[in-house]
Amino acid sequence: MNIILQTPRLILRQFTEADAPLVWSLNSDPEVVKYLHEPTLKTVEHAAQIITDIILPQYKNNLGRWAIHTKEDNEFIGWCGLKYRPEIDETDLGYRLMQKAWGKGFATEAAQHTLDHGLNNLQLKLITGRAHVENLASINVLEKIGMDYVGEGIVDDCPVRTYTKPNLKFV
Repeated sequence: MNIILQTPRLILRQFTEADAPLVWSLNSDPEVVKYLHEPTLKTVEHAAQIITDIILPQYKNNLGRWAIHTKEDNEFIGWCGLKYRPEIDETDLGYRLMQKAWGKGFATEAAQHTLDHGLNNLQLKLITGRAHVENLASINVLEKIGMDYVGEGIVDDCPVRTYTKPNLKFV
């Protein structure tokens, strides 16, 4: 297991191709993907394709979406991580948790440590976070971790609120 980060309650590790059932269980829940521009996943094979085509290539740059497990019982509860989006030249902070993990502070904990990792260890100049304008829980996470509100707009055909965090070492 390639562990990227540990927080007081969580372990964030790289996904492997064997994690397709975990990605499928997360992305097949309509409530989890409610505010995203992605459909629910219908098959484990589609989840495997997402891992191979989207998640794993990011690891070459020390970025990526990382599986989140609780330290208490090693249960998979979602993912968090940094993804470079070349089409808009930005590094995106993202997170997605299973419903059973909502409301427990896990998203905030994972996002805060991921943001700190990106700025301090990876020396990224700027990290961007976005949430659908109606996804108040995700907006709350971005605000709790100290990201700065930039404005609203349309990204990937979704109405979003955008937040950023500059690396003060480069400002």
